[in-house]
Amino acid sequence: MDKYKLDVVSAGKNFTKIRKAITAGFFFHGARKDPQEGYRTLLKNQTVYIHPSSALFQRQPDWVIYHELVMTTKEYMHKVTVVDPNWLVELAPRFFKVADPTKMSKHRRQERIEPLYDRYHEPNSCG
Repeated sequence: MDKYKLDVVSAGKNFTKIRKAITAGFFFHGARKDPQEGYRTLLKNQTVYIHPSSALFQRQPDWVIYHELVMTTKEYMHKVTVVDPNWLVELAPRFFKVADPTKMSKHRRQERIEPLYDRYHEPNSCG
């Protein structure tokens, strides 16, 4: 902050600001609760799980952002935080939009947002 002559501003006890900042930086590490088992990553639609040592393990929130994936007995998300899916639309509008319920299956309607990228290609790849 000193290098760029910016003021240091605290979020105080407003944890929503902090969670939104994490969402803005890690939106590609989003995951949604899968009704069958674990979570599905938004980028590659792979099945992942909250690590049992996480404070969120017992809560199992609907939408999360994770810092990293670690493979042990399963693919586990580490450093997980709860997010509102609307933040993805707000903070990464080039990648997410509110889904049109008239053009989606019943399962997809329950998600209410959809990625704008091709799920089978990296976001900045050609072809």
